[in-house]
Amino acid sequence: MTKETNIQLFEEQKVRTAWDAEQGKWYISIVDVIAVLTESPRPRKYWNALKTKLKNEGSELSHNLGQLRLKSEDGKKYLTDVADVEQLFRLIQSIPSPKAEPFKMWLSQLARERLEEIDDPELGIERLMEYYHRKGYSEKWINQRLKSIEVRKELTDEWERRGVKKGQEFAVLTDIITQAWSGMTTKQYKQHKGLKTESLRDNMTNLELVLNMLAEATTAEISKEKKPKGLSQNREIAKQGGKIAGNTRKEIEAKTGKKVISPLNAKNVLSNE
Repeated sequence: MTKETNIQLFEEQKVRTAWDAEQGKWYISIVDVIAVLTESPRPRKYWNALKTKLKNEGSELSHNLGQLRLKSEDGKKYLTDVADVEQLFRLIQSIPSPKAEPFKMWLSQLARERLEEIDDPELGIERLMEYYHRKGYSEKWINQRLKSIEVRKELTDEWERRGVKKGQEFAVLTDIITQAWSGMTTKQYKQHKGLKTESLRDNMTNLELVLNMLAEATTAEISKEKKPKGLSQNREIAKQGGKIAGNTRKEIEAKTGKKVISPLNAKNVLSNE
């Protein structure tokens, strides 16, 4: 079952989520919800105690929850207890918190907005622009970022047509492209910028975004011509597309005398671009 994972913000606190397109449902990390509602320094321990209490009470809720692999603060993915919106409404009743009602409203809005965006994709773009504006990004950077999303979508659509599977295989090819144009794996690139779970693209400079777009757009175009099948053949195409952008990066560095790959991230530079 394919799920699109993401991080949402409630009052500036991170809540890990996953959208299940087949079921049309959000699945949300229970530990993150507890951290928001209780402000406990050990939300996992709080959840374990609450889960035991619910089981002892014979609550069906404790038996019907699922698990998904979600990224943790250390950048690795672990199996995490998740609940859909309806289950969370019931769970919140067992957690005394002054934030309970505002959080319920936030959950309702999250579900409603996603359905609205499915009906009208332009709403999603507008909300994304709003999000970046609130974060303090410049208009120039936001326009570049939106273009990069369009380019990425074209590439992933092409991968799906060529038999590449979402999730791990997408990540493998992305890593190949990134290393071919930047000289670093995605993990190394994020470490270079001091990132953990944050989005790498959201922390790229304008020039980095442009070169990443060039690498992905070129990969998509080569794929359309060569028509590779499956992960194995697409690896070579990804390397070719990334290498073209990598050569461009080297030429820019030779002319300017400066490294393109910057250790700067959104916190210390992008809001001022």
